[in-house]
Amino acid sequence: LNRDFEGPLATLKPRPDPVNLIVHRRYNAEGRTELNIVPGLIGVILTMTMIIFTALAMTRETERGTMENLLTMPVRPFEVMLGKILPYIIVGYIQTAVVLAAAYWLFEVPMTGSLGLLSFVLFFFVAANLAVGFTFSTLARNQLQAVQMTIFFFLPSILLSGFMFPFRGMPVWAQWIGEVLPLTHFLRIVRGILLKGNGMTEIAPDLLALLAFLTAVSIISLNRYRQTLD
Repeated sequence: LNRDFEGPLATLKPRPDPVNLIVHRRYNAEGRTELNIVPGLIGVILTMTMIIFTALAMTRETERGTMENLLTMPVRPFEVMLGKILPYIIVGYIQTAVVLAAAYWLFEVPMTGSLGLLSFVLFFFVAANLAVGFTFSTLARNQLQAVQMTIFFFLPSILLSGFMFPFRGMPVWAQWIGEVLPLTHFLRIVRGILLKGNGMTEIAPDLLALLAFLTAVSIISLNRYRQTLD
């Protein structure tokens, strides 16, 4: 009897898959979290420090009354902004060098890509954050307001940039906001260069987004500074 039903029942038995699919990670095969977090710390640290340095520097001059002397000098708003930004760009490069050294020697983060290309992109990212700090200084009346504005910009940058949560796992509206933030694009660039060895072709879309943000914020800050001249 068993033999009679062996044929029809055999057709209902599940058959093995014709292909055995095994997925291997191309990057970070071991799933080490430090390889994803440590490069992102460069952008997080620079976002926090660069904005607050510039915002406090300009607001402090307003509180002490030295801004009046600065406004009476025959300098253009762009020259004032450039003079305030350039020293902190050097500070930003020093901070990046310290983080990269710690990433390489302490956490064994691979430096696959070009550090020269990373340094080139770093200039625009630092300048974008400094421009944000310069804009906050034209809005704040005192240093406390400048710090509060910095925090209101810093917290969304951490939460919506893909540093703490996977970017594609966030709601669509959160991704739209994240695409505006410079930290989002810098995280993609720095992780792509260090971990994947990306070149200019791969990072070009995010670099253009950084340049667009830098241009827009610079225009706003210069217009705000001209209003203070009146």
